[in-house]
This record gives sequence, structure tokens and C-alpha cells, in this order.
Amino acid sequence: MAKKLVIVESPAKARTLSKILGRGYTIKASLGHVRDLPLKNLGVDVDKNFTPTYTTAPKKRKIVKEIKQAASKTSSIYLATDPDREGEAISWHLVKATKLDKDKAAIHRIVFHEITREAVEKAFKHPRGIDMNLVNAQQARRILDRLVGYKLSPLLWRKVQRGLSAGRVQSVTVRMIVDREQEIQDFSPKEYWTIEVELAPLKEQKRRFRAQLMASADGTKLDIRNKERADAIAAHLEKAKYIVKSVQAKQTARQPAPPFITSTLQQEAWRKLHFTAKHTMAIAQRLYEGLSLGKEGSVGLITYMRTDSTHVATSAIAEVRDFIQRNYGGDFLPSKPRRFVKKIRGAQEAHEAIRPTKVYRKPEQVKPFLTSDQLKLYNLIWKRMVASQMSPALYHTTNVEIEASLLIASKAKQPQGYLLKASSSVVKFPGFMTVYSEGKDEEEQEASVSLPELKVNHKLSYWGVFPQQHFTQATPRYTEATLIKALEQKGIGRPSTYAPIISIIQEREYIYKEGSKFYPHELGMIVNSILTEHFPKIVDLGFTAQLEEQLDEVARGKYEWVSLLRDFYLPFEDTLRIASTNIAKVDMTKPTNETCPHCGRPMVIKIGRFGKFLACSGYPQCKTTMPYLVKTGVTCPQCDGELVKRVSKRRKVFYGCSNFPTCQFTTSYKPIPLPCPNCGKLLVLYGKDWANCIACGYKVKLSELEKKEREGAAL
Repeated sequence: MAKKLVIVESPAKARTLSKILGRGYTIKASLGHVRDLPLKNLGVDVDKNFTPTYTTAPKKRKIVKEIKQAASKTSSIYLATDPDREGEAISWHLVKATKLDKDKAAIHRIVFHEITREAVEKAFKHPRGIDMNLVNAQQARRILDRLVGYKLSPLLWRKVQRGLSAGRVQSVTVRMIVDREQEIQDFSPKEYWTIEVELAPLKEQKRRFRAQLMASADGTKLDIRNKERADAIAAHLEKAKYIVKSVQAKQTARQPAPPFITSTLQQEAWRKLHFTAKHTMAIAQRLYEGLSLGKEGSVGLITYMRTDSTHVATSAIAEVRDFIQRNYGGDFLPSKPRRFVKKIRGAQEAHEAIRPTKVYRKPEQVKPFLTSDQLKLYNLIWKRMVASQMSPALYHTTNVEIEASLLIASKAKQPQGYLLKASSSVVKFPGFMTVYSEGKDEEEQEASVSLPELKVNHKLSYWGVFPQQHFTQATPRYTEATLIKALEQKGIGRPSTYAPIISIIQEREYIYKEGSKFYPHELGMIVNSILTEHFPKIVDLGFTAQLEEQLDEVARGKYEWVSLLRDFYLPFEDTLRIASTNIAKVDMTKPTNETCPHCGRPMVIKIGRFGKFLACSGYPQCKTTMPYLVKTGVTCPQCDGELVKRVSKRRKVFYGCSNFPTCQFTTSYKPIPLPCPNCGKLLVLYGKDWANCIACGYKVKLSELEKKEREGAAL
């Protein structure tokens, strides 16, 4: 009896399925797409309804041949690629590349969102045909990206420099980072002051608390812009009489976050684990495709990781609720199952959220079989799912309004004063936070701030006033988490595109990451300026989001994909023709004070495939080049050289000695031009607000460090 043929994308997925299906099946892996548009030409006939020309990649010809041979020996073929548009398109391309549709074998498309025996067996009982709506949505996206990339990139080569690229989504992402940087550079900090007063009940002098000044006695909000004004109000508050005006106490509930979707998993993995989006997705892929768990065999640990839906199967919810009842008790279990509704546009409710395939498979049980990073991510997914079905956390919150009354000498001699507020929040029942709390470190406990028992008309004693100077802060630069969140909120891209987009714009030298923040390279700012001026629609966030919605409509069978391409391309072609004439050539070279060691001509800064470098201005007569080093002004801790900023082949910023290769000192953290207060050695920037010594490990706040420097300068 001939074996049934099952085709998947990856060898790991094939191994897991082979353990589930047994000997009656032959399983082949396509290793992703077997066909794509050609590399060396456009591959799209825009005059014939955007007909694409697909070619089989040379590296995939052997795989196609093997699949075709296996198909000739079976009567049933099952296409088990991933359950999304990309997976649907891979199945369709497999059929076309191997001509399976011209053989006598029956072709079935099967879909499962978790690789477990139950899910796989259910999928085999309910096969379907290939969904051409999903295929056409993927084709439309691919052709859109090809039209933009292959038409715009050569223009950038001619006008700026060779090797540049533009992309429909990547260019919008670069614009977001450039615009944010421009906001920061244009931002002008404004001074403001806050004032707190330390008070205590007359009968409980040890129960001191602080109340914040909010308004004048008539409710007018105070805008304290300088020290003189702050000192004047503080002087009034020193002489004021304090009385409790109102007390509001109530119980509030904090609900758990929904189980993960792709974007929230990437955001939380960055916040808690400092995993990049790319690294997170690579680990999640392995957890989904399956890992060997000893006697249990190979099994998928999580559901499909590319999803924008928070929907969870009824059976999975029932299992989690049973787990909570058994392990935490009835108090931690809501009376009804909690269901979440995703508000992201285009969310595919047929998909599930990212969750463990079996909640009783606890992280500590699978620990011996996983790598450290795999365990960390599985633990995050497991806890988030369990917490999502637990009871809310309950807080006792108290808000107190306090009146500060005083008599200021004036013609009217009317009593005047201020309003202050104090609040407290105490956890009365931890609920879901027993397992997991969004955005907080694993070991972090929420601080409970309590006030003494206060009643209306209680008099309070004064213990001190504390004015504090502040300056308004610019909107912070994007991190992996905040950039992905912004892309999702603005409807730019889809879950499967976030990680590759962030990677590619770093590889193209348009942006770079320093610490956890994204910064635009000069090249990224120049390209963005050209695209913003001459191709405003391409980098318009609203237009890009509208295209994503139209692609979703194609996937639902409500929009014809060729019409989408035509509506986009005809205006784009006109814009391209006009821009080709109007864009002036950009000279990327910049003069320097250095001279060529061979001919004595000035050296200039140029930008190549691997970033900036120094080149002789006498090119092509003199072809001398040298590395471009960004100086930090910090002495190398191992020699007398200077630490300079460098970029690795993987586009990561690091700092190394200018005497390389004689001295090979490097650090991933930005050096600080101040010595360690403890041992005098090198300090580096550690996080947002801290400096860390590489020699003794001493940690100091940057604000304290700057204060010590000012005090030292004054002496």
C-alpha cells in the first residue's frame, strides 16, 4: 500500500509530524518557498494584468524533484504548510512547481495551529482545497513590494549611491524613526516645578505622608514655571493650616492582559528578556515546530506564532481553568471564562492566540529539554496564558483632597489657600499577578503605598515642603517594543513582517541601534528626505495602512487583487517619471581635516555597503581608503589609545580601541568620559539612567555622577 505524502516547510516540523503520523506517511520539507519572482529582472508584466513570472530557485530544484518523485508513488497528497497567507502561497507554489495538479493524486490542504496529535488528526479529517483568496493576497503583497523595490531602488542608485533600496513598508518604518529623531532635535525643554508637602494626623505624628500641590483654593490649576514662583508658594505652604477636605475610598480591579499575539509577544520579550523581534520569532518557530521531550517524543509546545488574534479555543480555556482550580484554588478562578476581543484591524479570528499546547506541560517539566532562551520564552507564553484566565487583582484605593488655608495680607484680607491631593493603593488580593504581570520583571513586586486613616475635617500637622525642579522631556526614541507597538497601532505591516523589516533597515544602514534605542543614520535621513518630497504616498502612514486593509479585503475575497495593483501602480508610475527628472544628484562625500598618507590630498568621508569610510579625494588616480572612526574622547583602559565607535559586520554598534589590532579592547556599551568614583577605571552607559564600571562593577546613577562632577569643578 502506497504511503500518503505530506509536505511541510521545515525539517523540524517534518520530524515532529513523523512521530505523530507514523509509518503510513512520507513527509517532505520544502524549506520554505520553492518559487519566487526572478532576482535579476522585474518579473511582473504590468501591461498584462501584472502577470508574475515565477522561477524555481536553483537551490530548490533538487527538493522539487524529490517531491515530484514522492508524489508519483502516492494517491494522496497533503499540503501541511503554515496556516497563514504565506503558508497558503507556499502550498500553491509547490503544486505549480512540481505540477502536482496534473498528476492523478488527490491534493488536500490541511491546516492546524498547533502540532499535537489531536490537532493534526482533526486536520486530516477536515481537508480542504487551496484558498486562492489567501494566495492572491500574498501575490499582491509580493508584487507590490517588487514594483516599489525594483522601480525606486535604481533611482536611488543614480541619485544617491549604489546599493540602496526602498521598500513599501521599510521606507515608512524608516520615516517613523527619522521623524521621531527630528522631533527630539527640535524639542526645547521647558522648566516646571512640582511641590509636595509632608503632613501627618495630629494624633499620629509618626504616620507621615506626602501630598502633592494641585491647584489654588478656587480650583485654578497652578502652572509653576520658575524657582521664584515655587519658593513663593512654598513660603505660603510653610505657614498654612491643613485640613482634610474629602476622602474617597473604593475597591478597584485590575484585569489580566490577553494571551499573546505576535506583536505583543515581541514587545514583551524585548521588555522582559531583551530579545530582539528576530530572535523571539526564531525561538517561537522552534517551540511551534516541535522539540523532543524524552519519553514524550517530539511535540509542538506552542500554537502558531504568527497571529493577530486573541481568540483561544474553548477546549484550551477549559483546560487552563481546570489547572487554575487545581493549583491555585477557587478564589483565583472567575465564575465565567474570560474571552478577549482583538481590536486590531484585519485580525483573523479563525487563528488562535499564542499559547502552550498543553497547560499541564509546565516550564519546569520541559526545562531539561530546552535551551536557556527557549525556556525563557516558553515560560513567558505559559504564564501569560494561565494569568489571562485568572481572577482580577483587587486594590483598595484611597484619594484624599487636602485644603491648605492661609491669610495673606492684602486689601481684601480674605483667606486664601491651596488644594493638595494624596492617594494610596494597597493590594488586597493578588489574583492573576500571582503568576504574571505585564511589563514587569519576573521578581518585581508591586509596591503598596498606604495612607494613615483620614476623615473629613481632620486637622493635619505640617512637617516640611519639598519643591522640585523638572524639565519637560521629548518623546523618547523607539525601542524594539515601542516601534512594533507603533507599527501595529498605525496598521503598518502585519505580524509576520515586523521582525524582518526591523532587521532589513538596520542591514541597509538606514538606522542603527545604540543601547536599546533606534537612531537614523545620515543615509537613512537623506533617503527619507528624497522619498518624502518626491514620493509622499509611498512613505505616508495612512496610505500604507490603507493598502494593508485592501490586502486583507483580497484575503477575504472582497477585493480583486489585480484592481488593487492597478490602482496603486498607475499613479506611482507617473510620480516615478516626474521624480526621475526633478531629483538632483546627492553628493554623499564630506571633507575632513585628514590627508592621504600616499599622495597628500585631502581625505573625504564616503558611504559604502558597510557604512562610512575615508577615501582619497584624488580618486581614481589614488585609491587609498581608511576606516572612518568616530571618536569618543575616552581613553582606552588597556593602552593610551582612544575608544572609537565602530560597526560590526552584523551592523551592531560597539566601541573599540583606535590602536586596533595592536590593542583589541572592545565593549558593547557606550563609554562615559568620567572615571569610576570607586576605582577610577572606565565607566560605560548601562541602561537609561545608570553608569557601570567595567573593572569593579560599581553602579552609579548618571544624575549623581554629573552632580559629583559639578562639585569637583567648583572646588
